Amino acid sequence: MLDRFRLDGKVALVTGSSRGLGQGAAVALAEAGADVALLDRSTPSETVAAVEALGRRVHVLERDLLETSAQDLHDVVAEVVDVLGRIDVLVNNAGIIRRAPLLEHPAQDWDDVLAINLDAVFHLSQAAGRRFAEQGSGKIINIASMLSFQGGILVPGYTASKHAVAGITKAFANELAAKGVNANAIAPGYMATDNTAPIRADEARERSIADRIPAARWGTPDDLAGTFVFLASSASDYVNGAVVPVDGGWLVR
Repeated sequence: MLDRFRLDGKVALVTGSSRGLGQGAAVALAEAGADVALLDRSTPSETVAAVEALGRRVHVLERDLLETSAQDLHDVVAEVVDVLGRIDVLVNNAGIIRRAPLLEHPAQDWDDVLAINLDAVFHLSQAAGRRFAEQGSGKIINIASMLSFQGGILVPGYTASKHAVAGITKAFANELAAKGVNANAIAPGYMATDNTAPIRADEARERSIADRIPAARWGTPDDLAGTFVFLASSASDYVNGAVVPVDGGWLVR
């Protein structure tokens, strides 16, 4: 059974891989046997070193997702295949969050959040999905959020994007499952990452969140490692269109 979780000979592309959840995903997939392509605004040196220390091949693609076109993102997938020989897993992790009251929320913040959190997810998934459909296998793993289920405050663009990520995950699953391609999403709970630093800096807010989590603590990137490997492996071949909460029980409280 454990062999079904192995990723030997597979190639994964992970976006937003310099730190946090993306770095955790890249290292987890490499630990399971995959070679890894890393897409980030600059070279994610720490992640590169961690992957190479595991004896896996790694290729870096420096791209700013605020400046990339749809064609650029299709070219990214082609480059991964050219350099590493194939692509089997896509992890759409890159994301940003902009906080401002709803009635004052800047239009540019809305546009930027949707460009990275949704547009890039669609175009990369479409490009990888075409490759996966041709080869009859492939795994798309999107990063959703607790705000794929809830409304949040001060983050209308982020909430809209993460609801949409859940939706297009299901749309891709509907059209690609019969072609041997799995599209699923992970919805992390409150994770101790750079994105949540402003919340954690507010002692009262941090405590109110931790008190609601049945596990009684914030999550870490390592808490997602097993779910990434599961959804990237053949162990999840009959899992389609799922949005999997990894939240310490937040949603059931």
